[in-house]
Amino acid sequence: MHILCSGPPGSIPDLVARAVADQLFVTRGQRAVVDNRPGAAGQISVGALKTAAADSPTLLLAQGAIATVYPYLYAKLAYDPAVDLQPVTLASEMLLGLAVGPAVPRDVNTLGEFMAWIRKHPAQANIGSPGTGTLPHLLEAMLFRKEGVAWQHVAYAGGPPAVTDLLGGQIAALTLPEGLLRQHHATGRVRVLATSGPARSAYLAEVPSFVEQGHPELVVKEWFAFFASGRMPQATVEATSALLREAIARPELSAAFTQAGMTPASSLPSVLSTRIMSEQRYWQPVLRANNIRAD
Repeated sequence: MHILCSGPPGSIPDLVARAVADQLFVTRGQRAVVDNRPGAAGQISVGALKTAAADSPTLLLAQGAIATVYPYLYAKLAYDPAVDLQPVTLASEMLLGLAVGPAVPRDVNTLGEFMAWIRKHPAQANIGSPGTGTLPHLLEAMLFRKEGVAWQHVAYAGGPPAVTDLLGGQIAALTLPEGLLRQHHATGRVRVLATSGPARSAYLAEVPSFVEQGHPELVVKEWFAFFASGRMPQATVEATSALLREAIARPELSAAFTQAGMTPASSLPSVLSTRIMSEQRYWQPVLRANNIRAD
């Protein structure tokens, strides 16, 4: 099996792809080669999937946004998710966390206190994300629009450089998958003020959710999934989904995901397809209301 990955080596998509590939070998003795094709908001990896032979055992592991958000974020996209991507199965889910760093006074420890600080210091409200149109950026836009506060979005090329600037005080706050923030929160170098689940995170149980703090609309999960080419026969898609779901269910994979603050998740192709359509209906008006484009 050939697994294309939308992220670079060492990224969360790469971790997911390689963890599942390892378990495929354990469960079935089947070797899967992970081929990193990052860049251009997933368009490079999708392009590689599109050119794969219809009967080729080639899959794509990517963030759900390639099917749910990017079609409405970019005026011109090099693929049509309804034509070029067949959902195979979910792979993992993770929550987001909003964290403040040393640029924000130490007595700011709740979401409400942070909003009060921003209102008093709008010029210092530089808020980072791993890129325009990413789920962390969309969560920030929804939060600050509802709060009615002025802020400046700082887009980075991924999470690591954004974390570096948060730790250095170049930006006031940052939204990222919580797994990338946990170690810095534990040492006190940053303070995670809220997480994006319907309830508190099992990984940051001391941190209240956005829901607890008056934002029931901010239930956002970052998720990753396997996709097949739009030309792969449906019977092959179904068989591949069953194979992957077996690997994802293994406890060894769950242990690997825990280290990154993720939980395993799997689904039938039809269930994943329904989720994609539901999230498309959700995110399209959010992008429009916040005038978010990436052209």
